[in-house]
Amino acid sequence: MAGRPRLLIVQASALLLALAGCSSNAPPPAPDVVVDLIHQDWQNTQGVTVHGDGLQVATTARSIVKKDGGGGQPNPPLNLAGTHLVVGSDFTLSATFADVTADASLALYDRPPVIADEFRLEPAGLRLTLQGANLEIAVFDGVQKSDVTQPVPVHDEHVTVSDPRAMLTVHRSGDTLKIASGPDTLSSLPLGKVFSSGKLWLGLSSNSGAFDVTSLKAAAPQGAGLSTSGAAVIDVQPSADGLQKLAARTRPDFRVGTAVALGPLTGDQDYAREVASNFGSVTPENAMKPQSLSPKQGVYTFEEADAIIAIAKSKGMVVHGHTIAFSEAMPRWMQDLPSGTDAERQSSGTALLDYVRTVVTHFEGKLDSLDVVNEPFDVDQGISFQQNIWYRVFGPGYPAVVSKAVHDADPDVKQFINENGADVPGPRQDALLKLALDTNALGGHIYGVGLQAHVYDLKTDAIPQEELTKTLATFDAAGLHVRISENDVTDGQGTGAQAEQYATVLATCLRSAACVSYTTWGVDDRYDWFIDNDGKLQQGHDLLFNNGQPTPAYDAMRRALGG
Repeated sequence: MAGRPRLLIVQASALLLALAGCSSNAPPPAPDVVVDLIHQDWQNTQGVTVHGDGLQVATTARSIVKKDGGGGQPNPPLNLAGTHLVVGSDFTLSATFADVTADASLALYDRPPVIADEFRLEPAGLRLTLQGANLEIAVFDGVQKSDVTQPVPVHDEHVTVSDPRAMLTVHRSGDTLKIASGPDTLSSLPLGKVFSSGKLWLGLSSNSGAFDVTSLKAAAPQGAGLSTSGAAVIDVQPSADGLQKLAARTRPDFRVGTAVALGPLTGDQDYAREVASNFGSVTPENAMKPQSLSPKQGVYTFEEADAIIAIAKSKGMVVHGHTIAFSEAMPRWMQDLPSGTDAERQSSGTALLDYVRTVVTHFEGKLDSLDVVNEPFDVDQGISFQQNIWYRVFGPGYPAVVSKAVHDADPDVKQFINENGADVPGPRQDALLKLALDTNALGGHIYGVGLQAHVYDLKTDAIPQEELTKTLATFDAAGLHVRISENDVTDGQGTGAQAEQYATVLATCLRSAACVSYTTWGVDDRYDWFIDNDGKLQQGHDLLFNNGQPTPAYDAMRRALGG
């Protein structure tokens, strides 16, 4: 019996050798799919420029102020119009920074943020911020907390890296998210599911300095479906029976438009289809307001507005610019301009007119029309001027000063004064008419007025057909054109009443030669968010689409256009 164990050992050894031989002939594992993100499209990302074989990132100081001018929620840029990633499951993202003068941030989001007038809804994702040897790891789950202007990460920690120049790595494997610096694992978190959409959106930013990105790559196993993708709107074409095409059968020169945001236009297929299929005009909802265009004095971030304009042009749409002089959405530098003495007013006036000339010159020839003054009258539906920086510096004749500066920079853009609460006859409408005429008498170039037509409550804000007809005739008699500029209607009294009001405004505008265009203020209720009087986040239901589906209001609009 002593020989049997030796026989078994020999046989086992032979078997292992045979298996080894078989395995040596097997094909090696397929390599990961790797995407070099340095050489993708960063053209319309604020603060990011391609430099040689890397990227240079500079601070933009972008923020969103509250209506009263306070606050300043950070609004760091994302690469919305360029390249984002599509990946089915696990992935690795790696980045190397150099020459960091203050701080360097890499953001990786599951979807673009929702940008409203006065706040930003932080999506699920991850932000890494390197400052010296300190690395902040902040993970967001996309759940909005009580104060949306101060998003709270679901996980926030500070760790020390041994070498700030080492490669930073984010690795998602199932439910696990690992962050490493060089060979050192810094954090391992059960938060991999924050990336669940199958898409990844990237951002690079600095709060107060600049840095270089010398390497930026994404990798995923074969079969994970890693690829690059562009804007959702690229492949969508205008519909032969969309709202614009229907309106053109009656008035070929008439434009049906909507206010748009770049995030959903590039990242939401439903939204992109709704816009491109139906509208012949777009108004950048926030991308052309002063806080978006010039977050710091002398610093201009045109990229987001430029991207919207390029998309509109590719789809045969015209663009209405919004806005130059406005009491809200002003960056801190503009709000803080001094105006107490003649010398201060002269200096501040120079700064404001430099802003006007720079902005209008940049967009020269790209805009069909422009709100040169937005909401000049007080917020309580009165007729007195808001005491904004434009008023404090130039006095009550400021609309003429702005209008002349706009005309000097772009004599062809059609100029409008845009106001709310002037949709029906009354003192506020009278004041708007007088302001437009007085502005032109002082040398301005006002082409017409924008009637916002916000209907927040049908009991108090309804716009009857007879009164809108009279309103349009009044401005026509004065030689002024009219835009229905920001129409939205609550469904608080039911979708039937909402649909009827929408159709009434559009049909009445279409019948009047003085009414040159109609715009609804937003596209899909999916992005219709506001903060109520109690400070709580609420979703509105005021628009023509809801979660990718047409509402009764949309159907009523089609019928009003003969569709």
